[in-house]
Amino acid sequence: MFNSIGKILVGFGVLLILVGVVFLALDKVGILGRLPGDIHVRKQNSEFHFPLATSILVSVILTLVLTAFFRWFRK
Repeated sequence: MFNSIGKILVGFGVLLILVGVVFLALDKVGILGRLPGDIHVRKQNSEFHFPLATSILVSVILTLVLTAFFRWFRK
């Protein structure tokens, strides 16, 4: 029982590290938050930013990574 829990915790740790590295790399490139489809409205005294395309991209990437992760542990 503890063996399987240990494997799951290690797997989640590796997954978090990989996701963190991807976000750090994308932040250096400056692509997140500036994709076509991100909404940015600037008025006189206010500013509104909604990263719609970035949210969709992050959702797709996380879905693919988590699907691969769970299929790997199902074996």
